[in-house]
Amino acid sequence: MRGVKTLAERLRAEFPGASGRSMKQWLTAGRVRVNARVVSDPRVVVAPGDRVSLGPAAAAPARPDAFPLGLVVFHEDRHLLVIDKPPGLLTIATEKERERTAYRILWDLLGSRRPAARPFIVHRLDRETSGLLVVAKTPAAKTALQAQFAARTVDRGYVAVVEGVIRRDTQTLVDRVEEDAAYRVRLAHGVRRGGREAITRYRVRERGRDATLIDIALGTGRRHQIRVQLAGIGHPVVGDARHGSRRDPLHRICLHASVLGLVHPATGKPARFESPAPPAFTRLVQGV
Repeated sequence: MRGVKTLAERLRAEFPGASGRSMKQWLTAGRVRVNARVVSDPRVVVAPGDRVSLGPAAAAPARPDAFPLGLVVFHEDRHLLVIDKPPGLLTIATEKERERTAYRILWDLLGSRRPAARPFIVHRLDRETSGLLVVAKTPAAKTALQAQFAARTVDRGYVAVVEGVIRRDTQTLVDRVEEDAAYRVRLAHGVRRGGREAITRYRVRERGRDATLIDIALGTGRRHQIRVQLAGIGHPVVGDARHGSRRDPLHRICLHASVLGLVHPATGKPARFESPAPPAFTRLVQGV
């Protein structure tokens, strides 16, 4: 029948940036839904009108009262949590906002269990950025994970849609960034430059008429470094008005933390997690 595909084919079409290994993990964990029903067999036939989506793992569904702001537990064991943070949600509290944070949601979740536990923040994502964030559940895991971030051994990958057409297929951006008195991040210029070194590598995935979809790997983890450095080469992230974007078609900054690779603090084995960018990113570039 024309237009009919297997679930595996639809997943590849809906999430072109995801690896086959990631799709297998989604199916095994019960994260794949067809018309809101969990389906784990990639050979299942899916009609053109069927809705294919990703949800939380079937073995540990996100409870509405525990996750009121769209946060999803991507992975959990006795030592750590990996969450998929939605855009618009702070990682930890600020002077202006103390309740609507990922930390508070996880504090309430772990504190309601018996025995109760608490989360330990290891790194952060900007409020406007969505995607993967690892949170420790024990002091020992926190120390081990923070050491990996400090040593720059954690593999951190992002997907972004930027304004304009990037001509170079790949590039490594090396700058110095600094914060002013109002905590605004900017590139440091001049002979006597201050700030801290920021290293960002990108690779073009797809070019559109007036936007480019790129994969990003971090060499350092400075606050706002991706956004500032891309704006510095004339290609701000779409939706990032603070750093020069003139468009906001998705009503969010088009930046998603898609890859998190680390050494598990308890087992010592490599662990890799992948979260595909929202399909709207690809549609925006393609002009669909």
